[in-house]
Amino acid sequence: MAHPPGPGTRPPRYRIARGRRPMSGRPLPRGLGELDARAYAAVARMPAPEAVDAAVRTLSRAANHSKISFTIAALLATRPGRPRLAAATGLGAVGVASVGANLLAKRLARRPRPPRAEPGPFPRRHVVMPHSASFPSGHTASAVAFAVAVGKVLPTMAAPLGALAAIVGYSRVHTGVHYPGDVAGGAALGAASAALVLNASRATRRSVH
Repeated sequence: MAHPPGPGTRPPRYRIARGRRPMSGRPLPRGLGELDARAYAAVARMPAPEAVDAAVRTLSRAANHSKISFTIAALLATRPGRPRLAAATGLGAVGVASVGANLLAKRLARRPRPPRAEPGPFPRRHVVMPHSASFPSGHTASAVAFAVAVGKVLPTMAAPLGALAAIVGYSRVHTGVHYPGDVAGGAALGAASAALVLNASRATRRSVH
């Protein structure tokens, strides 16, 4: 049977899991990087009910490869007119955001993933650490791109999809795979991707008519 540590015994040290760190990572400006790290640590130490941890972890996994957005788009596509247009526009924005995040921004930024204590105080909330660079959050970029694009075509969908995108972004910090700054960068990229697709769609419709 294990015995409690005696007086003066050092507490166990947690192993830090960093995943595969991209080579030649580009550091943020010192002040901004420290603020981002502190915000990440605050979320990592924040207690939450086990049911909340499980729900956030499940949502984060469900957002892999934009599965949530694809499911919503499939449902919208069953209705002709603006819902079908919204589905096509949303998926176009997801495609642009995904390429921008995973093939361009991550390769340029090459930011290492955040360190994670294992076993930390709340290991049940963790998801598998991805091998890609940390900045920007691809999950957030795609979710925001879909929300903005669909919301512009179907305004009644803007609020629920925007809330969903915000939760997806937060889930990536809560589950320990992104800094808050990665999520902010992903959100900006997603909004820009949606604007690009919306402008292209409007220009195409004008040229047709």
